Amino acid sequence: MTRGSQLRGKTAFVGAATFGLGEAPGYTSIEIAAEAARLAIADAGLKTSDMDGLFICMPNDYLAGLTIAEYLGIRPKMTNSSRTGGSAFLTHAEWAMLALDAGLIDYALICYGSNQRTGAGKLVAAQVPSPVELPYRPHNPVASYALAASRHMYEFGTTSEQLASVAVAARQWANLNPDAFRQGPLSIEDVLATRMVSDPLHAGDCCLITDGGAAVVMTRADRAKDLRHTPIALLGAASATWHIEISQLADLTVSAAQESGLRAFAQAALSPSDIDVVNLYDAFTINTIMFLEDLGFCGKGEGGPFVASGAIAPGGSLPVNTNGGGLSFCHPGMYGLFTLVESIQQLRGQAGDRQVDGAKLALAHGNGGTLSSQATCILGVPDTV
Repeated sequence: MTRGSQLRGKTAFVGAATFGLGEAPGYTSIEIAAEAARLAIADAGLKTSDMDGLFICMPNDYLAGLTIAEYLGIRPKMTNSSRTGGSAFLTHAEWAMLALDAGLIDYALICYGSNQRTGAGKLVAAQVPSPVELPYRPHNPVASYALAASRHMYEFGTTSEQLASVAVAARQWANLNPDAFRQGPLSIEDVLATRMVSDPLHAGDCCLITDGGAAVVMTRADRAKDLRHTPIALLGAASATWHIEISQLADLTVSAAQESGLRAFAQAALSPSDIDVVNLYDAFTINTIMFLEDLGFCGKGEGGPFVASGAIAPGGSLPVNTNGGGLSFCHPGMYGLFTLVESIQQLRGQAGDRQVDGAKLALAHGNGGTLSSQATCILGVPDTV
C-alpha cells in the first residue's frame, strides 16, 4: 500500500458555502471571502476560533493569508497562500489533507473571494507574456485557450458547434440553479452568433466575469462524524504542473490533468466509470472537452462528439458542471473552489432541482494559468470509504 492510498478517506469536508455570487456591490474581495468563510464555518457547526489551518489565494492580495487571519480574528498554526491560479484551492485541499493527517492542525479553512465584476469589470490576465510570446501580442488568457482549441480542431476535427454545446449544457444546468448569474434559453446558434473574441472562441465560449466567494472546512474523519452534516470524504487528491506559458506545452491538446487525474484515481482506488458527478474548471468551452478526455471520461479526440451527444447536460449519462459552471453560474477571477462546493452539495443531496439522484462519488477539477496547473479531487459519501 502506498502512502497516498493510506490517506484515502482520512479527511473530510464538513462545511461549504458561497457568498456574493454575481454582483456584490460595496464589498471588497477580502470581505466577500470572509463572509463565505463565516458561512462555511457555521455550516459545519464550528466556531471561527476553531480554524487552526488557513488556506487562501486572492486575486489582488499576495499576503491574503495574513490579511484574512487578522480580519477573522484567528491565529492559525498553519497558513498557506500558495498560488497556482484557479487550481490553487484544490491543491490547498491536498495540502490540508496532509496537514490534518499529520496532526499539525485540526480544522482547515479554505476560502476565496473576488469583487472582479463590480470592482474591476474585466478578466484579469493570467500572466504578463514573456519575450517569447510578447511579439505576438496575445490577449491572454483567451488567446492561449484559443490556440489549444485550434489545435484540437486540427488534430481531431472538433467543431465550433461542439464547443458551443458545452456552453449550452452549462446553461441548461444553470437554469436549474437559482443562484446562477446567467439563465434563460441558449442554443448552439446563439453561441455561434456571439462576437469572435479569439478565433475560434466566441464570447459565448468564454466564462462569466462576476463577483463571488466560496469556502470549505476540512477536518479528520474521526472528528467529522460528530459534526452537523454528513461528512464528505476526500478519497483522492493530486496536482501536476507542466508549464506557465502555452507556448511551452509540448502538445496543445493534452494537459497535466492527465497526470493529476491518474494519481487521484489511484489514491481513491476508483476509475472514471465510478464517478456520478463531475465539476470541471470551464473558463472556456475547450477546457471541458480537454479535461473530460485527459481525466479518462472519454478517449483523446472524442470529447467533441461526447459533449455534442448531450451526455454532459441534464438527463445525460455524465452530469458535468451541475451548477452551471464558470460559463453560466459564476466566475469571479478564479473558479476552482466552486467545483468543490458544488461537489459537496451534490453528495449531501442539497442541490435542489439540479440534484443528481443517488450521487455518491464526485470529481472536482481545477485549472490554473493557461492550462498550466491542474488539480483533481475525488470526493465520496461515507459508505464509499
